[in-house]
Amino acid sequence: MDWTLYVRTVLALIFVLGLIGAASWAARKSGLGPQGRVGRKGRRLAVVESLGLDGRRRLVLVRRDGVEHLLLVGGVSELVVESGIAAPDAKTLEEQKP
Repeated sequence: MDWTLYVRTVLALIFVLGLIGAASWAARKSGLGPQGRVGRKGRRLAVVESLGLDGRRRLVLVRRDGVEHLLLVGGVSELVVESGIAAPDAKTLEEQKP
């Protein structure tokens, strides 16, 4: 094998990787690529706390728009244990810390 074959192969690889990079850059600039994550302030849904009951089931406290819901997940079916719990404010949370 001639050394020019190796050089041509490496140059072709660099060219193809450059094309892939250019295509991904163009896709991001045109809005086709993945969008940035929504900031913490823009989030409406959060898992507040999770507690494992046994190997399958767990209790999950979910906050949505300032209202909390207690869910039992992982069994045969999911179950809403309690809904419409008022989320505590920051002052109440600070008082509960040891």
